[in-house]
Amino acid sequence: MHNIDDDFKLIKSFINGDESAFNQLIYKYLERIYWHARRMTGNHLDADDIVQEVLLVIYNKIKTFEFKSSFYTWVYTITNTRSINYLKKRSVKRFFSLEETENKFDDNNIILNLEQKQQLQLIENALQKLPVKQREVFIMRNYDEMSYEEISEITGRAVGTLKANYFHAINKIKELVGNEI
Repeated sequence: MHNIDDDFKLIKSFINGDESAFNQLIYKYLERIYWHARRMTGNHLDADDIVQEVLLVIYNKIKTFEFKSSFYTWVYTITNTRSINYLKKRSVKRFFSLEETENKFDDNNIILNLEQKQQLQLIENALQKLPVKQREVFIMRNYDEMSYEEISEITGRAVGTLKANYFHAINKIKELVGNEI
C-alpha cells in the first residue's frame, strides 16, 4: 500500500505550485485507476476515456481534498463515480441507436463482435452482465481487495447491502460461467 503521509505531502506541494508533485501522485495510482475503469466498462477504449476524465477531475479538484480519508479512497471514489456515469451514458446511447440499426445487416459489425467476444475472457463477459452495483462490489472485493467497510466509505452504501450485492454477484457469475462452459 501507499504511504498516506507521502501522498498528503505531495498534495500540499502541488497545491503550493509544484506541478511535478501532481505527476508523482498520479503515477502511483494510474494503473489502479485504469484497471478499475477497465473492469467496470469491459474494454480498453472506454477505460482510457474514463482515466482521462478522472485525471482532469483530480487536477481541477485536488484543492478541495480535505485530508479526512486517504488520497486513494478519494481517487477511487472519483473513478468509480465516473465509471458508473460512463456506463449510464453508454446504455442510453445504445438504446437510441438500437432503433436505427435494428433492421440492418452489417457484416463489419458481425466480424467486429466476433473478434471482441474472442478477446474478452469468460469472467469479463460475466462481469458485464451483472447489474452495476453488483459488478462494482465484486470488482472492489476481488480485484482491489477492499474490505466492506472501505467499499461502504466509497459508495455510501451500508455494509449489509454491499454483502448482499456481493452474494448476488457471485451467484450470477457462477450461473453465467456455468452456462458458457
